[in-house]
Amino acid sequence: MTTADSNAAPLSSKSRTTIVIATSLMLFSMFFGAGNLIFPPMLGVESGDKFWPAIIGFCLAGVALPVIGVVAIALTGNNVQDLAKRGGALFGILFPVLVYLSIGCFYALPRTGVVSFETAIVPITGADGLAANAIFSIIFFGVSLLLALNPAGLVDALGKALTPLLLILLVLLVVLSMLNLNGTPGAVTEDYASAPMAHGLVVGYLTMDSLAALAFGIVVVNALRYKGFPEGNVLVRGVSMAAVIAGGLLAVIYVGLGLIGQVIPEPTKYENGAALLSDAAKLTMGEPGMIVFGAIVLLACITTSVGLIGATSEFFNHLVPSISYRVWAVIFTVIATLLSILGLDAVLAIAGPIIGFLYPPAIALIFLTLAEPLFGRRVNTVFKLALPVAIIWAALMSFNTLGWGSDVIEPIIGWSPMHKIDLGWVVPVLIATVIGAVIDFTRPKEEIVFREDVEPELPTL
Repeated sequence: MTTADSNAAPLSSKSRTTIVIATSLMLFSMFFGAGNLIFPPMLGVESGDKFWPAIIGFCLAGVALPVIGVVAIALTGNNVQDLAKRGGALFGILFPVLVYLSIGCFYALPRTGVVSFETAIVPITGADGLAANAIFSIIFFGVSLLLALNPAGLVDALGKALTPLLLILLVLLVVLSMLNLNGTPGAVTEDYASAPMAHGLVVGYLTMDSLAALAFGIVVVNALRYKGFPEGNVLVRGVSMAAVIAGGLLAVIYVGLGLIGQVIPEPTKYENGAALLSDAAKLTMGEPGMIVFGAIVLLACITTSVGLIGATSEFFNHLVPSISYRVWAVIFTVIATLLSILGLDAVLAIAGPIIGFLYPPAIALIFLTLAEPLFGRRVNTVFKLALPVAIIWAALMSFNTLGWGSDVIEPIIGWSPMHKIDLGWVVPVLIATVIGAVIDFTRPKEEIVFREDVEPELPTL
């Protein structure tokens, strides 16, 4: 893989804008998977008259954090490893490897195939069973691999082809639902009644998009490089603008899908967002609506699948250059296909706690990295104290959730504010950050060293 030719003619402002818009559509499509599709409608049902604070909380975690994560990658280097090495050599290797494997071939990637088959294929065709699943998985991941094998073409494949179709179908479903459905909001559930924004935040937090942002950042950076964006602030501004536009699209779609949950008749009968949206499509478009909904799910899953294959292969090619991007892509696609065929029950049981374990250090790492220029000096101790605290606290939370030693763990972590909404790690990390900052500020001032070609401050968008 090579970056854009440095001797090529510079891009015009109009060309850059067109490329950034196409890249933002690519990024939207990679973020918008099956989970993103089905969470907002159920939020609309369960939040009742607390919908707006709940959806704002959801968007803070499901939109704002991923956008910030992509910008952090652009500012600090090529990939999550460049960002993670601030936490030390060991953290800089193990953390990104776990992130990519967790949201890649061992969890999120095979899940795209399983969800596509069970939600888009079985209801429409009636084909079910191991053989049908195997045939579909091979075709689904084969197409994903073909699209991902050319990283320079991801912008064209996703941003200019699949994503516009996905957006058209989503907008069609939302508009028809708002015009034709006349249901009323259901009763607010206990979780949303007491703290709607906080619970919406936690639901958005579970979309995994903050972790995905760390993986997708390299894809966006390289996509703009391939298209001729020069290194430095021009590239960072382009990546940042693409992330902001993609985030805006996500927010609009999330609100629209949430509103469907507010107007669907008999909202309380639904146990998941997939069934709700399937019924909304059927109620507004008849039997063809089932096909429309199936197409939405299939497009959402395949675009995410392509993005995950591309991002994971880019990272591992960077980590182990002796194995090419294409070989890594084939390896991860084969693993995902096998897991998709065999089922994910055991994998999901393991992956859930691992993802919950990775989120606190991921969010802490993103915000500490963006805040570092504000200190006016290197703050090595801040990273080396705050990140271990985030890891330890996240591990204790995961063990507590699994019921491993809860009698001992609960008194240790239960005192922290926001513990009941799975954000108890925030205050301990803030305390560690303050202690680390005090230690760093008692040492001689050192010049902050970021990428030589990128200024430390956030770009002007």
